[in-house]
Amino acid sequence: MRRPVLMIAPPDPLTVPPWPPTEAALPWAFFLDVDGTLLEFADRPSAVRVESELASTLARLNRATGGAVALISGRAVSDVDALFAPLVVPVAGQHGAERRSADGRHHRYPALADALRPAAKALAAFSARHPGVFLEDKGMSVALHFRLRPELQDTVTREVSRVAGALGSAWAIQPGVLVCEIRPGGRDKGVAIAEFLAESPFAGRVAVFVGDDLTDEQGFRAVNRHGGVSVKVGAGETAARWRLADEAAVRRWLGTCAERLDRRPVGERA
Repeated sequence: MRRPVLMIAPPDPLTVPPWPPTEAALPWAFFLDVDGTLLEFADRPSAVRVESELASTLARLNRATGGAVALISGRAVSDVDALFAPLVVPVAGQHGAERRSADGRHHRYPALADALRPAAKALAAFSARHPGVFLEDKGMSVALHFRLRPELQDTVTREVSRVAGALGSAWAIQPGVLVCEIRPGGRDKGVAIAEFLAESPFAGRVAVFVGDDLTDEQGFRAVNRHGGVSVKVGAGETAARWRLADEAAVRRWLGTCAERLDRRPVGERA
């Protein structure tokens, strides 16, 4: 199927995307970051909760697009599933180091996970020495969160760089909003989105990616290359072509999208 080309030119400066046009019968695919995009940050990832209204919006959007909604997260796939249960959609976790396709297949990429154990142990010891800094061990990636100690950003970054350097070139450092992470090299959100776009039901659709963080910039670039809609949440320099103010604005906008797409005849949704 030939990929549709979005004909809306973004203005300068970036503004809220005036989309989707109700008169257009183009097929859409949504790729959505989780923390800082759909959900406000919490002191710890485990403290985040999904409100029923958001769950309803995502379910409606998933239904209206024929299942072309995927969550693209730094969290592990199992963590995303638990957070949004009982909703089940395709997920890319740990910045693309693992992925579940729409057909339920799990893709886990070579990540030398055993080699990451010494790094996890070292970072756990570091967090124990610095109250307010905590380690999130996701299996194929590890992250130091310093949301409670923002003044330690340089210290955390140096420690993660030191530990990552001992692992070798198979691993990459991923900075984020008050977090610094070690993840498998060669895997990122842009790669994960491109892989989804090669599969059903995402293939041949106009891709939409909404994200807020440095970890999402690869996703913006991937969607731009596909002629899609890249949306940055919040302030900051970005490769995204559009912008939404905050997580609440994202939820409102997605609600509008779901409503408009749900109104279209069933034959025009896929």
